[in-house]
Amino acid sequence: MKKLFITLLVLLAAVTTASAQVDVPKDTPQLEFVMQLKVTLGQAYSVGQTPRGRRNIIPITGGTFEGPRLKGEILNGGADYQMASADGSRTELEAIYCIRTDDGVNIHIRNRGIIATSKDDQGNPSFYFKAAPQFEAPSDSPYAWLNNALFVCQPSFSPSFQGIVLNVWMVK
Repeated sequence: MKKLFITLLVLLAAVTTASAQVDVPKDTPQLEFVMQLKVTLGQAYSVGQTPRGRRNIIPITGGTFEGPRLKGEILNGGADYQMASADGSRTELEAIYCIRTDDGVNIHIRNRGIIATSKDDQGNPSFYFKAAPQFEAPSDSPYAWLNNALFVCQPSFSPSFQGIVLNVWMVK
């Protein structure tokens, strides 16, 4: 009986150890920097509390963008539609706007993301803000490659710029 119990303990330890180890794939995706957008914003306004949360809208009024393979202007007329949770700890965003490259090509962007505030394991405040832009570029343009990849972005804040700065990477 004692041998059986020890054998079961050894087997349980082996199974637990084996299940806790995960082989990380060797083909982990890489990121390639695509562009930085400097987005100017209009006066934010709110629809108010809705059944889904507090709906806020921030007009996108313009700006510029630049990266290794493209640059140009952000067109007026878009908006960032945000839905804030009742406690304010989480906001879902969907920004819809267009950019125009220096050579005159219009590209549509739909950028969905999350802003979340919480506390880390030590009780310190933590802030998470990431989004995933999707691009729609003309298929016959030099920017058609934007249609066929996934992208991620995160903001950087600059006291010298009145708006939001978004850095965008392509997942390779």
